[in-house]
Amino acid sequence: MELVKKKINGVFEIVPESHEDFRGFLVRIWDNKIFKEFGLKADWVQESHSYTKKKNTIRGFHIQFPPHSESKLIRAIRGEVMWVVVDLRKNSKTFGRWESITLTDKKRNILYVEKGFANGSITLTDDVDLIIKSDNYFKQENGCGLKWNDEDLNIKWNVSGKPIIQERDDNYPSFKEFKKKYGGINL
Repeated sequence: MELVKKKINGVFEIVPESHEDFRGFLVRIWDNKIFKEFGLKADWVQESHSYTKKKNTIRGFHIQFPPHSESKLIRAIRGEVMWVVVDLRKNSKTFGRWESITLTDKKRNILYVEKGFANGSITLTDDVDLIIKSDNYFKQENGCGLKWNDEDLNIKWNVSGKPIIQERDDNYPSFKEFKKKYGGINL
């Protein structure tokens, strides 16, 4: 298992070692010892299975405020998704910057994201299944979002055609409005 630190502190791509033979394959998704070596906290309390039918479906950006902020471990078990995170940690050197990673069932890569990030995604194929682990319990009333296509964030989405998006996600506030109202996320 290899942990690759991304440009923004607190974001890692995990590339598991695959053991394959005529029967199939085995990959280790999580290893407490390796995570501790990198200083990653991994006390998972929830695991969710997300299914998306159509390519070009956008979810997010979703944010949980303390004390319900969540670190996440995300992997695609079928299909391809571009996962995007925006650093909203108030005192972070990379506050307001974003990073994306393409997760695929073929590559079997995994994304680890610390608390304090907004999470969003776009499906790059039809029929995408994701497994998402969280280290805190989701509380809908303790969250909000960011506009997915905010001009100031200038995220390079891989949209081909008209995106499929829930009205709630399409009407989230801009990054400027978020900064004005909250200033950032204090962890």
